[in-house]
Amino acid sequence: MSAAPSLQLTEFAPPTADELRLMDAYWRACNYLCAGMLYLRENPLLREPLKPEHIKNRLLGHWGSDPGQSFTWVHLNRLIKKYSLDLIYISGPGHGAPATLSNSYLEGVYSEVYPDKSQDIAGMQKFFKQFSFPGGIGSHCTPETPGSIHEGGELGYSLSHGFGAAFDNPDLIVAVVVGDGEAETGPLATSWHANKFLNPIHDGAVLPILHLNGYKIANPTILARIPPEELNMLFRGYGWIPYVVEGDDPAVMHQKMAEVMEHCILEIRAIQAAARANPDVTPERPRWPMLILRTPKGWTCPKEIDGHKLEGSWRAHQMPILDPVTNPAHLALVEQWLRSYKPEELFDESGALIPELQALPPTGASRISANPHANGGLLMKPLELPNFSDFAVDVKQPGQIQVSSTATLATFLCEAMRRNMTSFRVFGPDETASNKLDGIYPGSHGKTWMASTLPSDADGGFLSTDGRVMEMLSEHTLEGWFEGYVLTGRHGFFSTYEAFVHIIDSMFNQHAKWLEKSKLELRWRAPISSINILITSLVWRQDHNGFTHQDPGFLDVVTNKSPEVTRIYLPPDANCLLSVADHCLRSTNYVNVIVADKAEHLQYLDMPTAIDHCTKGIGIWDFASSDAGHDPDVVMACAGDIPTSESLAAVAILREHCKDLKIRFVNVVDLFRLMPEKEHPHGLSDSEFDSLFTVDKPVIFNFHAYASLIHKLTYRRKNHDNIHVRGYKEKGNINTPLELAILNQVDRFNQAIDVIDRVPRLQATAAHTKEWLKDQIIEAINYAHENGIDSPEHRNWKWPL
Repeated sequence: MSAAPSLQLTEFAPPTADELRLMDAYWRACNYLCAGMLYLRENPLLREPLKPEHIKNRLLGHWGSDPGQSFTWVHLNRLIKKYSLDLIYISGPGHGAPATLSNSYLEGVYSEVYPDKSQDIAGMQKFFKQFSFPGGIGSHCTPETPGSIHEGGELGYSLSHGFGAAFDNPDLIVAVVVGDGEAETGPLATSWHANKFLNPIHDGAVLPILHLNGYKIANPTILARIPPEELNMLFRGYGWIPYVVEGDDPAVMHQKMAEVMEHCILEIRAIQAAARANPDVTPERPRWPMLILRTPKGWTCPKEIDGHKLEGSWRAHQMPILDPVTNPAHLALVEQWLRSYKPEELFDESGALIPELQALPPTGASRISANPHANGGLLMKPLELPNFSDFAVDVKQPGQIQVSSTATLATFLCEAMRRNMTSFRVFGPDETASNKLDGIYPGSHGKTWMASTLPSDADGGFLSTDGRVMEMLSEHTLEGWFEGYVLTGRHGFFSTYEAFVHIIDSMFNQHAKWLEKSKLELRWRAPISSINILITSLVWRQDHNGFTHQDPGFLDVVTNKSPEVTRIYLPPDANCLLSVADHCLRSTNYVNVIVADKAEHLQYLDMPTAIDHCTKGIGIWDFASSDAGHDPDVVMACAGDIPTSESLAAVAILREHCKDLKIRFVNVVDLFRLMPEKEHPHGLSDSEFDSLFTVDKPVIFNFHAYASLIHKLTYRRKNHDNIHVRGYKEKGNINTPLELAILNQVDRFNQAIDVIDRVPRLQATAAHTKEWLKDQIIEAINYAHENGIDSPEHRNWKWPL
């Protein structure tokens, strides 16, 4: 690890007294707007004495971090102008939107995006009233907030989003304010390690600003209460160089902040300049600067209320004064507080910011809230993808050869990476090779790694400072990187073990909500690339990991989100996976979830047939059906590669033992095709669904995940009462594949028995076959327990031609 280059601060010139005066005035304007949007619905500039009817009926919002965040923003503005910086700002503290909103309004961006929130008294009144108000906006940095790529509704992801934005953005600086409450979360704690992945040559920079104001909702924060030397050692141990700005006197703090923040910016520039001066030399990992800003909680609000400490206390976290409408003394205190910012000096008669303050922030796209990186779809360019058919598996007959679908996908992703070396990355928690995706490495320079290496790493380690595959054993950090990368206009692909994709359940929820709001309500937000998640190492192939690794429930989580932004695909073989992956990588404004196992499995469809099948999303497989021209006796349906194999094996058994049985075989790739078209854009019409599944015949549905999900998607269908779903039942341990399938009754034998039980004429005529099937179940389990493996007959089963 390299020390920071020695800095010659010849460029540094402290702000003049007049500059500091203007910066403080601008900061007061920000603070006034922050407090105003918390309290006021009328009388926005206090042109008359404050009355109870001017106050909102419900006081909802958070004041605690707003002054410190606005203070930071004002100082960033100075440096953007001085050094022509390309910079975006991420607000990590919970409910910290007032700081971002007030700055966006003062910069004029908010009024450009929302013309009714104009730069005058009428516009300011609307701006205030809408905050945390029915029909208005929330208290987080929601998608409606210009300049935001991070809502912060759930704490912990600000820093990982910041690094995601900086990757492959060499000229961008991402200033990330980390709340000291947020800093206590697991995801935030792991994201400090992202500095081991940031390349100073081709990546941008992240400037973390840890805002220690001392309190959460009602408790002190840990990092604010440990000794300064311990705090310093903590971040030096993480590989950062921390600089501290501490105090509560605005005049002194402005001078400190100006000097220290400029030092940090110059240090970043020196690190980058040194590395970029010798781009052919492998860079060492720098020690990047970070800033620790220690200010009082609720800085500049009243010092006390009713004899209790307010500023610098947990009482200033949310609404410092709770009852101004009913308590005249508290109403007077609110008015005194608001007037302490001297709004009459900051805004002219019309309600606009006075000219000398309007001149203070940057202009045009250099304004933080107007930076196009924070509306990444404006910068996004489509991926240059190869023809996925060039990577097809040569399937001459269905069910005769075994191939790893994910290994096949890796060859396609490798070429995709090779063609998009500055706009496409692959993310995975130490599982790229385990998930059979290591075929990506030849086209990606391997895995990103800026930490130290050992000579043995050259033997199959695939580590590189220029790597494009991002691996760290933190699903939270990886998903945060991925989201930040996509939100700023690039593309990516995430793979993870199925059982542990649940770790990012809530991150998925947050991003899906962001997409829904952006896509359906905000025309000014340009579409961004989709989040593409490959779920592999599946429930049905956990031979050595066992019960803890068996959980396919992420699909249930996905189906709870808006149908406008979620998609689930279960390709049955490698060619279908290639088709689905190509489609997903080309899409925008979705979360695409793909379920495909990494082990070798039978392959069924040649590429033209696979493309047709995936285009339809659901369809009849003629080679496995025997009902052509007839009404079927039973519909065998399936979704998922392993359930498909077991369903086909069940069909083969039934065709051998019940030769006159009319079977229709239906495979589902696009899970949402099962929903009615009125409830999901991909849903089938009732007539289409009935055509496939009939209106009165038994349907034996073999499903990858929990059976209840299929019932949830199909409960409105006419034939729902005849749909009998097999899925995972929370039964498993260290099992062979067939034994695990038998325990959960998704195996070929139990399915065949189910058909016999559901088709009336077979209940008597196939009684002997049913007994034989029960014997097969017993024999399969006994063989597995004696030999530790399934029998060759079952392991090597192929579709009978």
